Amino acid sequence: MKRLFFTLALACAVLALPAFAQDAAPKATPGADDPASREDVTKLLDTMRSHDLMQKMMAIQAQSVEQAIHDQLREKGSVPTDFDAQMKKSIDGMVKNMPVDDVVQAMIPAYQKHFTHGDIEAMSTFYSSPVGQKVLEELPAVTQEGMQAAMPILTKYMQAWEERMKRDMQSPPKSSAPKGQS
Repeated sequence: MKRLFFTLALACAVLALPAFAQDAAPKATPGADDPASREDVTKLLDTMRSHDLMQKMMAIQAQSVEQAIHDQLREKGSVPTDFDAQMKKSIDGMVKNMPVDDVVQAMIPAYQKHFTHGDIEAMSTFYSSPVGQKVLEELPAVTQEGMQAAMPILTKYMQAWEERMKRDMQSPPKSSAPKGQS
């Protein structure tokens, strides 16, 4: 009887070893098609220097807004003498106090939703490369120059669109009833 009990206990222990080994074994690395983890995305955003990049992009956008406001005021002939100093102070404060880390953290679920682990790894590899680092370094300037080049085109388009909207809003509504049933 003791021998049977010992044999059964030994058999149970041998059969249970793979389960214990499986728990003790390190987790398998995620596959390329697995969902991106929060850690994956955080690593990518760190590689991209997203905090610095976002601050640079905000500063560039703020400069564009400052220029647009300055141009509008100049057209009206009423640019305050201290406009540039006041705008610089205001923009510097906005960029400095921008909750960039909170914004970056809020973006992580969107990356997880749209990219796999493999996608994030590939992007991390690219942005870690010399070309990727150059893209990150030059992107703010490219964006600024591109926006400056596009602004006259967009301004012309928006002015024409605004005129069309005004005309459409001023014209009498067209009846949708069939002829003879008004």
